[in-house]
Amino acid sequence: MMDENDKTMTGTTSMQSEDIRQLSEKIEASSAFVEVLSRELEKVIIGQHDMLDKLLIGLLSNGHILLEGVPGLAKTLAIKSLAQSVEVDFARLQFTPDLLPADLLGTMIYNQKQEAFSVKKGPIFANFVLADEINRAPAKVQSALLEAMQERQVTIGPESFSLPEPFLVLATQNPVEQEGTYPLPEAQVDRFLLKVIIGYPTKEEERKIIRANIAPEGLPKPSPVIKPADILKARNAVREVYMDEKIEQYIVDIVFASRNPEDYGLGHLAPLISTGGSPRASISMALAAKAYAFINRRGFVIPEDVRGICADVLRHRIGITFEAEAENIHQEQIITEILNKVEVP
Repeated sequence: MMDENDKTMTGTTSMQSEDIRQLSEKIEASSAFVEVLSRELEKVIIGQHDMLDKLLIGLLSNGHILLEGVPGLAKTLAIKSLAQSVEVDFARLQFTPDLLPADLLGTMIYNQKQEAFSVKKGPIFANFVLADEINRAPAKVQSALLEAMQERQVTIGPESFSLPEPFLVLATQNPVEQEGTYPLPEAQVDRFLLKVIIGYPTKEEERKIIRANIAPEGLPKPSPVIKPADILKARNAVREVYMDEKIEQYIVDIVFASRNPEDYGLGHLAPLISTGGSPRASISMALAAKAYAFINRRGFVIPEDVRGICADVLRHRIGITFEAEAENIHQEQIITEILNKVEVP
């Protein structure tokens, strides 16, 4: 016979299930534009489905993205196409060693007629800013960009100016060429929600890429399919995606395993890891997992969502030792071992 407590618990469970069902229906309706946007991007970008998904996750999570890959993998084209599809202001800045902070942020200009200084805003005031080859910029430019990324504001002279919404920094870097580059400091790298590694296309995809680029009509141009207001509305919906306590614990365990691997039966990784993920890694993983569930039109997060974005969230936040470098062990291998060891809820 069921006592009063059992009845209460059963009632709560069924009510929660009903709430999740209603939330899933709401999220499915809210995320309908994702399919339309993806189709528009796929008109221009052949293959690279993972990169496109991660760009959407960054956009919906209000987080910046660092794309790393050799030249010619459509990094710039993908970012530009996304801006055209969302109908926002887009600015592309080629980072060079002689770049100055004023070239990015803007500067004070003296107006002789008014006998006063006025502010001339720089390209950072666009909605989407493409920082091409960000690791070529000197430290002063990197620190100027850091304030914009973190605080969503820019200081020019005595005044501070808020950046437009949505605001997204999409940075690229070439992992091959090291001459004339300035490695990004850990504090700045940590500001990127995701670091996405871009790989080569398959043979079939490359054939399609060749055909599209040599066709008489050239590459198609994406059309605006959503508005900035739709993105801001979708961001609120992403935060409503349900995350169970067990999923939260799973995220915490993954991040803690990167800090204290010996507590998770991964003692052999301790000499290979110099720094583990910070609380920002946990926050980023939770937000990105919710966005991943959203683009898959689900109102709740499952472990596969966490595993799907884990490497992109952690690969730039785990520091490796000289011993790991000597043994040619990379962050990817460490993350894979952590995911294989930490218990899945």
